[in-house]
Amino acid sequence: MLQSGDKAPDFILLDKNGSKVSLSDFSGKKIVLYFYPRDNTPGCTKQACAFAGAYEDFRKQDIVVIGISKDSTASHQKFAEKYDLPFILLSDPELQAIKAYDVWQEKKMYGKVSMGIVRTSYIIDENGVIEKVMPKVKPDTNAADILAYLREE
Repeated sequence: MLQSGDKAPDFILLDKNGSKVSLSDFSGKKIVLYFYPRDNTPGCTKQACAFAGAYEDFRKQDIVVIGISKDSTASHQKFAEKYDLPFILLSDPELQAIKAYDVWQEKKMYGKVSMGIVRTSYIIDENGVIEKVMPKVKPDTNAADILAYLREE
């Protein structure tokens, strides 16, 4: 897994509208980059809604919030509309960023082993360097935990 102090891998992915977005587009801004398994699942919906609820706090601090999963742009569009998500959702079906950020890992569920996205958040500083890695985050407290960390800085 990437560590604090590592250069954040750049990527170019499509957002929910099909527009290309790269990490370097936000150079000079702090970024919260969170990886989640799937749109419209209970945990991922809780996590996205928590980020939506805290979005104004992130915006006031000029922090960009980006969620990434392997869902399609159409899925992201529906997910964002259904839950009124104001932040960027990126589609990574080829696992480009997902693998670059080392969140595609073996998971065990109900005794079955499979590969999938491990829910992880990265805080990236204004210079594109990873400031903090938060592995295996809890969906309902992830946004609040990040805000608490940022207040301590």
